[in-house]
Amino acid sequence: MSNAHTSDRRALILILDGVGCGRAPDTPAYGDDGSDTIGNVARAVGGLLLPNLGALGLGNLAEILGVAPNSSPTGAWGTMLPQSSGKDSTTGHWEIAGLHLAQPFPTFPNGFPPEVLDRFSKATGRGVLANSVASGTAVIDEFAERQRETGSWIVYTSADSVFQVAAHEGWIPLEELYSACQVAREQLVVPHDVSRVIARPFEGTPGAYKRTANRRDYSIQPPGQTLLDQLVQAGIPTAGVGKVDDLFAGRSITSQHTDGNAHGVAEILRWLQSENRGFCFANLVDFDQLFGHRNDVVGFQGALEAFDRDLPSILSALKENDLLFITADHGNDPTTPSTDHARERVPLLVAGAAVRCGSVGARATFSDLGATVAEWFGLAWRGAGTSFLPTLIRA
Repeated sequence: MSNAHTSDRRALILILDGVGCGRAPDTPAYGDDGSDTIGNVARAVGGLLLPNLGALGLGNLAEILGVAPNSSPTGAWGTMLPQSSGKDSTTGHWEIAGLHLAQPFPTFPNGFPPEVLDRFSKATGRGVLANSVASGTAVIDEFAERQRETGSWIVYTSADSVFQVAAHEGWIPLEELYSACQVAREQLVVPHDVSRVIARPFEGTPGAYKRTANRRDYSIQPPGQTLLDQLVQAGIPTAGVGKVDDLFAGRSITSQHTDGNAHGVAEILRWLQSENRGFCFANLVDFDQLFGHRNDVVGFQGALEAFDRDLPSILSALKENDLLFITADHGNDPTTPSTDHARERVPLLVAGAAVRCGSVGARATFSDLGATVAEWFGLAWRGAGTSFLPTLIRA
């Protein structure tokens, strides 16, 4: 497939962050047996109302109460299994982009070692509070007043590979928080090379603290070439919506950051309506950030049904040479005791005028998606995974 025949093509990968669809072969090894994010949410609420996702084939790829299998889907459907070690957003997005990790990023179930925090404190000129595995909202409620009194950073982690720094925007300037997180990113090298350093600004008063939309993620650099690198090297424009550029350390992509799913959908529509060619990698994070991590089943339901209502506007903005891929990066089942990510297979839905409606099968790795996008743009794929474009596109 030559680039001459692909110059007007577009592709959009839309990540529903945390929306897994059931057990992977190694789910028990991650302590996530029983996790089935979308299936368990559906059962917990007595069924989901997702007619537009159902029309594409969502009910064909997994058992989802309220979403029946469709004998005449308007899109292609399948599932993808994770192969990289780990179950965080960085690992999932990198695998989609063709990069597998042999070892998971390090986690810190007992907090960070003293030498790590001492070095961070010395470089930033502020002390450190908390240093625990914690819910972001809970740790802010517990330590905010001490931050106001001492000026110290609130540092915490989770079951994922993250170094999170919280600061009240009225007490510590936002740019200083960002600068401190950049310092941490540079300091956190092997064996403490966490996947992401996350700036967690908040505002408010005692009893009413809340995190703001000014979050920023500082990811470790991808250790190999990704789909994004290949696209840029071929002169194909790339764009992001949400935290995607942070997950790739800003390499080969810039993103329009968003303050929620509704804003994310608006930015996706803006890209579809304004760009004539290229690739967009979009992440809608509310499922994971607001509802999965907080075990909010009803909130998760609402976010899924709201996206389903928005989907027709995205589909109607597609042009003749567009492919839309809807998938996820991991699970985050709000019905389980855990408040962290889950090792799950993920859904795969594809829409576009060129799509042959039907199954694309159970893909062995997320990287099959990256390989498919590369072939759509006429590129010789250099990453992991195998393209399913021949199965996907009408003859």
